[in-house]
Amino acid sequence: MRRRWTYALLFLAALAFSLREAQVDPRLLLEKQALSNLGKLLVAPQLSRQFLALMLRPALETVQISVAGILIAMAIGWPLGLWATASLRFSGILHERRTAAGRWLGGFLPYALARGLLSVFRSVPEFVWAFVFVRAVGLGPFPGVLAIGVGYGGILGKVYSEILETVDPKPLEALHAAGAGRLAIAAYGVLPQAWPNLVSYTLYRWECAIRASAILGFVGAGGLGQQLELSMRMFQFDEVLTILGILFLLVAVVDSISGRVRARVAA
Repeated sequence: MRRRWTYALLFLAALAFSLREAQVDPRLLLEKQALSNLGKLLVAPQLSRQFLALMLRPALETVQISVAGILIAMAIGWPLGLWATASLRFSGILHERRTAAGRWLGGFLPYALARGLLSVFRSVPEFVWAFVFVRAVGLGPFPGVLAIGVGYGGILGKVYSEILETVDPKPLEALHAAGAGRLAIAAYGVLPQAWPNLVSYTLYRWECAIRASAILGFVGAGGLGQQLELSMRMFQFDEVLTILGILFLLVAVVDSISGRVRARVAA
């Protein structure tokens, strides 16, 4: 009981210190100037046929960036996630017969390398990756695709490895006792158990990629974000509201598609 109170007090102290150092003051939102600035955003959205037709291509480009980016992220995250799974590389029943040197050279070192790469990929925000790739390949949707692919690849790989490490070991032991190799055990023992969670989290990251692809447009990576940045710079807040509404519809559609796919996978 005393330990719980100690942890609670430490948490409250850390929270108070963080709020103070971050200069969090909700009263600022109620000041006259703040309310006046927020009021400028409360305008009627731009719904002219010409503007909506103009937004069709950026909206499609945003979806294309998210799809291409998440495919690259899967191509990066899946193999690295397998290598970063301890139970598949060097620990557990699959490696009982291996020598200590074999576990170290063929297991732990590749595991540590994969973990390190995943940490590097996900520690850099996709916004910064977009800056890097804009400098490398120029403006347009391609740097946005690369930024999402690399940044989300590190996240997917990390989560994939954690999902694979939490599967029930009993089917693996049965396959191992029957003489199955590591590849067969991973394919028939690990993957079937982890498949629903792998699909669910990948679809969730696709939803996040829709939002990220819009933000990346602020650095010239195409999509709705680029048009949003232009409208905000020109103080066309009616256009800003329309673009935000389009983003909401895109996320809602993707969420609906993801929900149906998850339901089918879980069935």
